[in-house]
Amino acid sequence: MILSFDEVGEILDEMAETFPEVFYRDLNGGISLLPEAVEDPEFPPGEIYIMGEYCNDQMGLYINLYYGSFAALAEKEDWTREDWEDELYTTLAHEFTHHIEGLALENGLDRKDEQELAEFRAYYREHYGKDES
Repeated sequence: MILSFDEVGEILDEMAETFPEVFYRDLNGGISLLPEAVEDPEFPPGEIYIMGEYCNDQMGLYINLYYGSFAALAEKEDWTREDWEDELYTTLAHEFTHHIEGLALENGLDRKDEQELAEFRAYYREHYGKDES
């Protein structure tokens, strides 16, 4: 099931309201749903998508979620509406964790993400016999 950009935006708006107000402290750029699919450039096309990212740059502190990345996986994996909701929630919570850790000058989730990506790269090479770059 592929939900429209507007449907996903509505789900995301409702979902965002369920997070505690303190999570939004200093998140001056808020949460944006962007239309593009963002593929991880370290892997072959269509293999790995970036679902969202926490940004801390000259524009401020904000979270981007990529509708196209969700839609690409939904098509590939035949998602239900519940799958969409689970993936959106998981991604939003993950990015909020980056934000909260950033405010606390902690980077545990960054380290965990790096470790998981390194493990996936090794798995990918071993099982698919390809170098991901």
